[in-house]
Amino acid sequence: MNAQAVRLKEDYFIGMISSNLFDNPFISKGLQIKFLLPRFIAPFLTILLCCACVGQAQPAQGSSEGEIIIDMHCHAAGLGYGGSGCFVSDKLRKSFKIGFYLRGYGVTKKLLEEHGDGLIIQKTSEQLRASRYVTSAIVLAMDGVIGPDGSLDRKNTEIYVPNEFVLQETAKYDNLYFGASVNPYRPDAIERLKQAVLEGALLIKWIPSIMQIDPADERIIPFYREMSAHNIPLLTHAGNERSFTMAANELSDPKRLELPLRLGVTVIAAHAAATGKNDGEDNMERLIGLMESYPNLYTDISSLTQINKLGYLSRLLRHKNILDHLLYGADYPLIETCICSPWVHVADLTIKQIFYIQGIRNPWDRDIELKKALGVPWNVFTRSKRLFRPEKRPRIAFSWCHK
Repeated sequence: MNAQAVRLKEDYFIGMISSNLFDNPFISKGLQIKFLLPRFIAPFLTILLCCACVGQAQPAQGSSEGEIIIDMHCHAAGLGYGGSGCFVSDKLRKSFKIGFYLRGYGVTKKLLEEHGDGLIIQKTSEQLRASRYVTSAIVLAMDGVIGPDGSLDRKNTEIYVPNEFVLQETAKYDNLYFGASVNPYRPDAIERLKQAVLEGALLIKWIPSIMQIDPADERIIPFYREMSAHNIPLLTHAGNERSFTMAANELSDPKRLELPLRLGVTVIAAHAAATGKNDGEDNMERLIGLMESYPNLYTDISSLTQINKLGYLSRLLRHKNILDHLLYGADYPLIETCICSPWVHVADLTIKQIFYIQGIRNPWDRDIELKKALGVPWNVFTRSKRLFRPEKRPRIAFSWCHK
């Protein structure tokens, strides 16, 4: 993998709020200013949004009886406590971002040290069980960078969440499913893929820009063929990546997904490729063009309510011909942070709607209500069950040795 990782400037806002907010050309309709504001207002805006995260609790309206909603984009994380095998890069561990993410999970470093990283999965299950809308979630592992010698390159890996950790922890809860991650540059990548399928993985997760994977690399055709043979979808980040300290964003160009699509892999381009450009063309435009050509290409609506992605959701929903290929993802734990506050969408919601949504305590119910209010059709929320068919996958906790 020869792609150069691009060091990113520290974000002006907490966590995911990046400087590209001010360059976003797709601000929601009705918003008369273009956010071309001086950077010094960022700390004030952050404080305002965080204060807005406190509200009077109101019950969410439940979904129709018998409907099943699966959140297909739910993150796991860990710092290595309790023998999890998880780690984050030294730079990310020292960053203010890690505390922001952990607060989203409802944990602290001290709690993880005392109880182990499995506490994050436990808290996720508990929060999810309290939801009146979402019945279950696919929890995502995250493989790392693979070096020239075929081994895990810890120095250049931003975050590592082993398959075995996610498998072991999700097996404890009936509302969580296993989402595996396998870097195709591993010498035993196909064996790991087969193992993940045997263990009931519902998808394979990549973030190419931080895992240093080129989805268009013909060397990984055998891996794609194996994925297609097992009918296991690929959930891969598309568009610019701002959550970490380094990223090769050209690797998350939607156009690079044509190779697996041609080989029959079901591909889910995460976040609708919101933000960023390649070859002078907006990433979302590139993705929409592909979706019109490949029936095996889907995208999810995770993260599209974040402040740095204003306008992208409404723009996506205007393309009626691709609505049947949208999936519900929450991007948990970020939905439990102020960057997804309904106050961000003041131009598109009434004050009554904002207070109602802000008052919902459960993060998944709040996320569903916000996206519904912003125009997401109901069948988008229920589509994941038909695509992933979790009842067809085994839920068996095979042992998997750390490698």
